[in-house]
Amino acid sequence: MQSTHVDLTVVVPMYNEQDVLPLFVDRLRPVAEGWGVTYEVLCVDDGSSDATPVLLQRLRREWPQLRVVRLRANSGHQAAISAGLARARGDHVVTIDADLQDPPEVIGEMLAAARGQGVDVVYGVREDRSSDTAFKRASARLFYRSIRAMSDVDAHVDAGDFRLMSRATVDAVNALPEHNRVLRFVVPALGFPSASVGYRREPRAAGESKYPLGKMIRLSVDSVTGFSIAPLRFATWLGLLGGVAAVGVLVYALAMLLLGSTVPGWTSTVVIVSAVGAVQLLALGILGEYVGRTYAALQARPTYFVAHDSLAAGGPELPPATAPDERVQTRI
Repeated sequence: MQSTHVDLTVVVPMYNEQDVLPLFVDRLRPVAEGWGVTYEVLCVDDGSSDATPVLLQRLRREWPQLRVVRLRANSGHQAAISAGLARARGDHVVTIDADLQDPPEVIGEMLAAARGQGVDVVYGVREDRSSDTAFKRASARLFYRSIRAMSDVDAHVDAGDFRLMSRATVDAVNALPEHNRVLRFVVPALGFPSASVGYRREPRAAGESKYPLGKMIRLSVDSVTGFSIAPLRFATWLGLLGGVAAVGVLVYALAMLLLGSTVPGWTSTVVIVSAVGAVQLLALGILGEYVGRTYAALQARPTYFVAHDSLAAGGPELPPATAPDERVQTRI
């Protein structure tokens, strides 16, 4: 691979984004030219089945700083970001989605904050989420606060995967052996010095959301089981409460037997057996999630496979910045 020095890498995971991709490039490119640093835009095509790969190859011929990494199969949003981080060359790396809900104009502010404050991570914080539905705002708030309560991860409540990281942070993330990582919690868990930049979250510019309810639930389960053992303790407490309830029912039955006023009937028996069975199945399900993660880690299967990297295939050299650092410093 070419080893040209790059100040900033913008990692953009993409899956079937043919509708929004031209809009994203039209908005990002003028902004990128104003950063005054050498940069690359690393688009990770997560096995798209539409015209996204064709559009990326066409745009790469028109934009020298555009780099395309294509995965062999759809591996998921977090895996695509991980693939981008593993191949990013920049001293700083920004991760941003292509749907334009997170404004590219904020990247310059993030870079200025990182340099001006000397921090390793700058989070994009959604100060205005009026474009989201009330259900999504409430569920997101509950989700982040639950993770913070159950674990030691001090994650921002309104921060997603829009962030800037230093090379040291990216190297630390790449060194982690964890599978099914959720980067919005992995990065805060590292504890590197951080700052934040606020912005207004916009509606999706085009196309459909790649995070339906089912994937959001899967992401939530991975987050909880990856950063907290509170569910295991919850299962233990359920078992203890079930045992206490069983002892109480036994004492009641013996007392009624001694008093000679036993009450025949199957309703109470069925209810008790069903309740205990439900508790046991819930506890087994929780244990199964952790056992499943351990099993996947022991298999050590890669979460993604790279099919093509335009840089390795002989992509163009990056042109030098027109005025290094000057335009970024004016934003501080």
